[in-house]
Amino acid sequence: MSENYDSLRLDNQLCFPLYACAREVVKAYKPYLDEIDLTYTQYVTMMVMWEEKETTSKHLGKRLYLDSGTLTPVLKKLEEKGFITRSRLENDERNLCVRLTPEGEELKRKAVSIPERMAGGCIRLESDEAAALYKTLYKLLSGF
Repeated sequence: MSENYDSLRLDNQLCFPLYACAREVVKAYKPYLDEIDLTYTQYVTMMVMWEEKETTSKHLGKRLYLDSGTLTPVLKKLEEKGFITRSRLENDERNLCVRLTPEGEELKRKAVSIPERMAGGCIRLESDEAAALYKTLYKLLSGF
C-alpha cells in the first residue's frame, strides 16, 4: 500500500514561506540597522522601549514573543551600549525593571527613518495588502 506524503512537500507548507519571508525581511533590515549598531532583535526591543520608556523584562518577553534565554543577552548588550538600564524590582527581585536611558531616547531619532526606508525598498505590497497581511499574521500569532 502506497502512503501519501504530500503533507511533507515543502510547497505544501504554510510555515515555510513565513519562515523564508521573515529571514528575508530581517536580512533587508540589516544595512539600516548596521548604521545604528543594532541587530533586528535589539531593534524591536528598542521599539518597545521607545513606546513604554520603562517596563519589566517579563512584559518585554511577552510583547516580543521571546523567552528569557533569548531576551537576557539582548538586554545585556543594549545595557552595555548605554541604551537601557536594568535593575531588580524592589517588591519582586525575580523580575527586572528595564528603563530607557537618554542615549536610548536619542537613538530613536537615528532610527525614525528606518520603517519608511524599508517600505520603499523590499516590501512591495499595496497598503491594503499590507494591512490584510498584518491582520492575518497577528491572528496567527494569537494562537500561540
